[in-house]
Amino acid sequence: MQRITPDCRRPLFDVAATRAFEQAATASLPPHTLMQRAGLAVARLALALAPNAKTVWIACGPGNNGGDGIEAAMHLHRWGKRVVGNWLGDDAKAPADTQASRQRAREAGVAFANEAPAQFDLAIDALLGIGSARPLEGVMAQWAGLMNVGASPVLSVDLPSGLNADTGDGQGVRATHTLSLLALKPGLFTAGGRDAAGQVWFDDLGVPSGPQEPTAWLSGPPSPARRAHASHKGSYGDVAVIGGAPGMTGAALLAASAALHAGAGRVFVGLLDGGLLAVDTTQPDLMLRGWDTLPLAGMSVTCGCGGGDAVRAVLPKVMSAAGRLVLDADALNVIAADLQLQSLLQARSKRGKPTVLTPHPLEAGRLLGCDAAQVQRDRLHAASELAQRFGCVVVLKGSGTAIVMPAQTPRINPTGNARLATAGTGDVLAGMIAARLAFDEAPLDAAADAVYAHGLAADHWPSGLALTASTLARGVWCPAST
Repeated sequence: MQRITPDCRRPLFDVAATRAFEQAATASLPPHTLMQRAGLAVARLALALAPNAKTVWIACGPGNNGGDGIEAAMHLHRWGKRVVGNWLGDDAKAPADTQASRQRAREAGVAFANEAPAQFDLAIDALLGIGSARPLEGVMAQWAGLMNVGASPVLSVDLPSGLNADTGDGQGVRATHTLSLLALKPGLFTAGGRDAAGQVWFDDLGVPSGPQEPTAWLSGPPSPARRAHASHKGSYGDVAVIGGAPGMTGAALLAASAALHAGAGRVFVGLLDGGLLAVDTTQPDLMLRGWDTLPLAGMSVTCGCGGGDAVRAVLPKVMSAAGRLVLDADALNVIAADLQLQSLLQARSKRGKPTVLTPHPLEAGRLLGCDAAQVQRDRLHAASELAQRFGCVVVLKGSGTAIVMPAQTPRINPTGNARLATAGTGDVLAGMIAARLAFDEAPLDAAADAVYAHGLAADHWPSGLALTASTLARGVWCPAST
């Protein structure tokens, strides 16, 4: 059993793949072995999480997830815990493994009740697991509500009931811990998954995943890289930030500052403010130039941060000329409303020029012609659709940021927290990605590594110190610059 932390890259598998693992294991093992292993793993983790718990409430659904809970109830009862079990199944219709576990639990003396206990020290959610296909209703919804409002820890078996294993959509149990069995599921790490699952644990139950390609990867830390002693500023590339219309120059300067502190050799800023700002006295190492004087073909360009409507006029040249390009914020909004600009974006892919789009869900919805809620219902699908349409890397921001590129396995970022929910942090991320592209990293790696570092900076933020975009830009952690 492993505690899942952000420091290790891990494969994620959808429901179809998980069921295939389960079927293969069931066929190769003695009857009921898999459920017995699952129940024992749940019971062991429950005991480790709440060793002093007197009353353990185990809410079991009618399927195999409920069978895992029943098996765990038997072990906890034998270990001296007061177990209050609820089961919503029917002995005549229950799966064979669940029937066998029911019989074992009865023989061990486990009593099952119709009502939830008034008080409990630990709740185990074994209602649905990956069987969640629709919102919880009736008794299941009632029991989920009791778990969510109680002060005691909640351990979900395989997946918080009510959560979609593939997408992270849905509402139901909000666990403090989740023990994922056989395979880690994408929905645990994106959309509502991180809030619903709490701390994720994993047990493969002794069943290897085999050679099957993962549905996605949980990103790990960037590979350490060190600057050669015999190097110079030209060794680390030039970044150009184009944006900052009147009243919004701060967004462009934030992106430029982030690129600088992420290790770019030189950072140029082409503001769209009509020449009102000639120098940033707080960061004189940023070089302000007319955007149309910059040699974009040899640069890593970020365009759109604070660009307003003024960015519309510069996008045709930027998309045609830039060697490596990050499109963010207002650039994405303008492209979403202009078919000609969309064609220019698609043409970059055909010419082999790397492009990274960094939309939040509302911007992604505009590009796809849908609303943000539809994007959030299946974030991996939305990001993949954008990547295929425009032939580029897509960084769909939000909880469990999705990083997707055509013909590559998607990645989900494990770092970051709600401190990033403040104005300007997206501009910082755009600058960080541009810096990594300037190092000549592969586009998918550059995007994933920057997203990881961006979130990690928030995770390591000093307690009691407010996170603002300007301080984040100066505090980004970048292995390539160490």
